[in-house]
Amino acid sequence: MAQRSGKITLYEGKHFTGRKLEVFGDCENFQDRGFMNRVNSIRVESGSWVCFGHPDFRGQQFVLEHGDYPDFFRWNGHNDHMGSCRPVGMHGEHFRLEIFEGCNFTGQCLEFQEDCPLLQSRGWAKSCVNAVKVYGDGAWVLYEEPNYRGRMYLVERGDFRSFSDWEAPSGRVQSLRRVVNFF
Repeated sequence: MAQRSGKITLYEGKHFTGRKLEVFGDCENFQDRGFMNRVNSIRVESGSWVCFGHPDFRGQQFVLEHGDYPDFFRWNGHNDHMGSCRPVGMHGEHFRLEIFEGCNFTGQCLEFQEDCPLLQSRGWAKSCVNAVKVYGDGAWVLYEEPNYRGRMYLVERGDFRSFSDWEAPSGRVQSLRRVVNFF
């Protein structure tokens, strides 16, 4: 069973200043907790987290692992808007992911058990991935650009028949990595 726990502290100001919100589990809407949707720094004290640009776990995703993020540029943000977050549910040693060229698991298929900074280096000829299968208790982050850059999308155990299943506007994926919790 995947464990979903940890602690993340969100701050309105840069460099861990201003009002703060401590979160220990799913938080669907920061405003419901009396915290505006402006986040300029974050401290992940335990676990790995996925934060969202909007309430109800919607909008752009930001995957944050153990450490300090003194300004929003550190989590690949373009602004300070954030509305919800939740811990990434995973623990375990069984990391495996398959990517597919076509929707519904058709076309070329490639399996990963380790991070990959450039899919083309593993023989993936395209810049798109249209379906994904995630096995075990692992979680993965798909990135639109090589070297873990660009928009990111979290995929956890399950079948994703199309890029819309991981809420991406297209199938553009050029790098991927495992999410690892540090406690």
